[in-house]
Amino acid sequence: MSAFLFVVPPLTGHINPAVGVAARLAARGHRVAWACAAPALVRRLAGPDAEVHGCAGPVPGADGVVRPPELRGAEALKFLWERYLLPLADAMAPGVGAAVREFRPDVVVADQQAFAGALVAERCGLPWATSATTSAEFSGAYDGLPKVAEWLHRSLAELRTRIGDPAGTADPRFSPHLLLIFSTPELIGPQAPLARRIHYVGPSIGGRPAGPDFPWHRLDPGRSKVLVTLGTANADAGDRFLTECLTALRERADRVQAVIVDPGGVLPVPPGDKDVLALSSVPQLPLLERMDAVVCHAGHNTVCEALWHGVPLVVAPIRDDQPVIAGQVVDAGAGVRVRFGRVRADRLGAALDTVLTDPAHRTAATRIRTAFRAAGGAPAAAAHLEHLADRAAGADFEAESR
Repeated sequence: MSAFLFVVPPLTGHINPAVGVAARLAARGHRVAWACAAPALVRRLAGPDAEVHGCAGPVPGADGVVRPPELRGAEALKFLWERYLLPLADAMAPGVGAAVREFRPDVVVADQQAFAGALVAERCGLPWATSATTSAEFSGAYDGLPKVAEWLHRSLAELRTRIGDPAGTADPRFSPHLLLIFSTPELIGPQAPLARRIHYVGPSIGGRPAGPDFPWHRLDPGRSKVLVTLGTANADAGDRFLTECLTALRERADRVQAVIVDPGGVLPVPPGDKDVLALSSVPQLPLLERMDAVVCHAGHNTVCEALWHGVPLVVAPIRDDQPVIAGQVVDAGAGVRVRFGRVRADRLGAALDTVLTDPAHRTAATRIRTAFRAAGGAPAAAAHLEHLADRAAGADFEAESR
């Protein structure tokens, strides 16, 4: 039996993939604990009995970390790092250190954006694995942005001097011991890196907490069905886009029925509407089994969950890693990209018609679905972590260089 400490940011899209892996390890008899700045969120996603060591740190929506919705591109990326990810690491480090002392893990599993997990593990001489819940870092995210890349490396080096081992050399985004990527080269593309310590496990698709009852009886089997969602962190930026989607979908109501996730309740859709179901939240995984297309922001989890079900996409990236993920979808042939900030109903409708009628997009989505399911998901990730723990327990343990 080994002990695994999962260090995660307080972000649903980063916790969810780790939940399935942690559950698999626990089912195999290992001890599992978490370190996070939002213990209640972890328990909501991982179960009320999860052992969670609380950390300080900003959570989405807190004062000082509310990102203006109009920020895009490099400015949005700088805000994410400067105002959220780096302060989060500084704030989490004491709590992660306390969790290491109290829980005494054999392996630390650090989310790729929870830098405190990697740096504290390195400082304590513990093996650590990277949980890469987005594949953007492996697809040329900073190509063409040399000054941004240089600033990121300098910022991480300064962070190491504050909370890690100043003599350490590993990039906290890329473990020298084990790198778990919740995607596959079939989506990432030919630039997907290969090394002995890198394992592409595909999406970690597991059970989710039951949400509000969904009106399954209202789904029309005689029409194509489309899900529109902007994820859990984009409600502040989505009103105009959702309105354009509503217009495009109403124009196709004779052949398309829509399910729109509208957390802010901005859409004028009456209860009981037969053409559009506008709901504040939906059970996304079971719903995807019945969808013919997805319109989304190109968030990594939503994209991977859609492709896990072989569903093609219309992607409208907003910021952060989303433009890179959108590029992966288009390059793989599994969808069409539109401009989030400027697209109108006519262009959205045309893109939707393409993914619904052109068999090439569904063929590509099916190809990725096959690769995802063959990669092993949470069971494969858990097996790699067990192997790391076994290696760490042996005298011959030696980290591979990046």
